[in-house]
Amino acid sequence: MDWIDTSPSLACLDAPARAALAPLVPGEVPKGTVLFRPGDAVQGFVLMLDGRIEVFLTGANGRELLLYAVEPGQTCVQTTLGLLGEATYSGEAITTAPCRLVLVPRPIFLKLMENSPGFRSLVFAAMAVRMEEVIRLMERVSFQSVESRLAGWLVARAEAGRVQATHAEIAVQIGSAREVVSRRLDAFARRGWVRTERGAVELRDAPALARLAATEAL
Repeated sequence: MDWIDTSPSLACLDAPARAALAPLVPGEVPKGTVLFRPGDAVQGFVLMLDGRIEVFLTGANGRELLLYAVEPGQTCVQTTLGLLGEATYSGEAITTAPCRLVLVPRPIFLKLMENSPGFRSLVFAAMAVRMEEVIRLMERVSFQSVESRLAGWLVARAEAGRVQATHAEIAVQIGSAREVVSRRLDAFARRGWVRTERGAVELRDAPALARLAATEAL
């Protein structure tokens, strides 16, 4: 079956757009692959079919912040902006799961943006959602305390009462520093809310964590 027909997000495409994309062949990308770094030129528009890509910003002090993740049906706003404005990447993208994706070369992307209302709507709708998510991230990092962000993230990511992640990984996810996350987790442990171990956090009082997260919800 054609890869376009198996992608619900592409159902809006018109026949000419489908014909332009049909010759493109999906590629397999292993977990842990760096797709782009700051300063790299944008090569094309990525259509995600399977997997997950995480896009980070790195500060001058070396601290990382997770901007957003790209999953099937979603797009990378940095790529879109780079193709439309001919800007280079400012972040870094890494596959955090094996990925299957299609790279739409710049000439085809620009032609579809000009001639295909369906493709144009797909790109701008996805871009609007992504920009709103980035704004919400900025609001959380600016106005929500580390404790609240940490509590909410733990509750959202827990599976069977556990979160498999190091303190450094959690810090990247919530936009903080590893040392800060470690101190906050120690405080949560003293309250009896969590139990920490190497590479994992066990939630012992998820309702308490949820209440803390809700007190500063935006």
